[in-house]
Amino acid sequence: MPFGAHEAMEVHEILNEKICMIDHLQTYSDQATDPTLIDLISRHRNHAIRAYNELVAYTHDMTAVTPIEVQFSQVTSPGGIQYGLRNPAPQSPMDVQLGQFYDAQIARSVLLAHKNSAKNHMAASLECADPYVRQMLLNGATACNYQAYEVFEYMNARGLYQVPTMSDHTAKTFLHAYQTR
Repeated sequence: MPFGAHEAMEVHEILNEKICMIDHLQTYSDQATDPTLIDLISRHRNHAIRAYNELVAYTHDMTAVTPIEVQFSQVTSPGGIQYGLRNPAPQSPMDVQLGQFYDAQIARSVLLAHKNSAKNHMAASLECADPYVRQMLLNGATACNYQAYEVFEYMNARGLYQVPTMSDHTAKTFLHAYQTR
């Protein structure tokens, strides 16, 4: 097997992360009550299983997979996002005696898992010499990016992820300091 040491270790870490994500998504799906959230988690879990199986298959038999770049379509336009703070609810750790996650907590956990997985996939891809492993890890980063955004949309629509804003004048002053060359 012609994998380099960094490559093998990075793939090992990503596969461990995928197993954890797949297991957590099943737990979240079992405990969620909102059908939309359950569907979202189920789709994300199925995608994670396919990605895990693809990477495992390639590490066992390098002819098993020829990855292609993954493309996702986003249906939301920037106009669909709710901006501004609307009395955000206080946040605190869960009372461990409850033993049950609630939908907002589940959505937040799934969002954070996808954000971290996207970062980890991207960082791992930078250590890979094999172009197919590299592409599979890039695909994983892209998939997690889009899935994180889907969770953000779910949360934003329900007021669970509010987007702070600043005055238009401040934003323009801040960003218009950059000029084309």
